[in-house]
Amino acid sequence: ATGAVSGFEALARWQVDGRDVPPGEFIPVAEESGLIRPLGRWALDSALRTLADWDRRAGAPLPISMAVNISPIQIASDNVAAAVAASLAAHGIGGERLVLELTESAIIADPDRAAQTLGSLKDLEATIAMDDFGTGFSNLALLQRLPIDILKIDRSFVTDMLVDRDKSAIVRAILSLAQALGMETIAEGIETLELSQLVGALGCTRGQGYYYARALDADEAWAYWRERPSARRPGPAIPPSA
Repeated sequence: ATGAVSGFEALARWQVDGRDVPPGEFIPVAEESGLIRPLGRWALDSALRTLADWDRRAGAPLPISMAVNISPIQIASDNVAAAVAASLAAHGIGGERLVLELTESAIIADPDRAAQTLGSLKDLEATIAMDDFGTGFSNLALLQRLPIDILKIDRSFVTDMLVDRDKSAIVRAILSLAQALGMETIAEGIETLELSQLVGALGCTRGQGYYYARALDADEAWAYWRERPSARRPGPAIPPSA
C-alpha cells in the first residue's frame, strides 16, 4: 500500500570457479550430510551481522527486518532457539526485527518438537513465516495451533495469476484463510507492476520478487534501501518484503 521496503530476505549463494551453484543443488546435500546445522547458524549470524552493520551506518536502528530460512533438519536436530538468542545478543538486534521462515515439511515431520521450537522463538519476539505455502499438504488444524505470523504464498501460484484463473483462485483462497486466522501475507514471485497491484488489491499485505529487486549483496541492498522513499520515513520495524 505504501511502496515502502519493510525488510530483506537473506539468501544462500555459492560460487565455484566463477559459476553460481544454485541453492537447489547444495542445500539438499548440506541437509543429507548434516552440514546444514553449521551452515544455518552461519547464515543466521551473517544476516544479523549485516543488519547491525546497516544500523551503525545509519546511526540508529533501521525500521526494517531481516528474514532467514530455517531448514527442517535444523528444527529436528538443532537447538534453533538457543542459536537465535545467541546471535541476537551478539549483534544487539531485537528479536522483533528477525523473521524466521520455515516450510510445512519442518512441521509435519515432528509437530510436537516444531511447536516447542516455535514457542521458544516467539519468546524471543521473532516473527514466524510459513514459506512456500500451498505447495505441501497443509494441516489446517496444526496451522491454527502453531504461532505462525505470516503465510508466504508460493511463486508458482503468484507468477501466473494474470493468465491462469485457477491459480488466481488459489491465491484468493490463501488470502482469505490468512485473514481468518489473523495472519499477514507475502506474495512471492512478483515480477511486474500489474502483479503487484493485483495482489495488493486482493488484500495481500506485502510482496517480494524481481519487480522490486533481484538478489543483491549487502552493500547493494544498503544502497537500494537508502534510495527508497521509505528510508526517509522513521517508523517501527515490520515484517519483510524485498
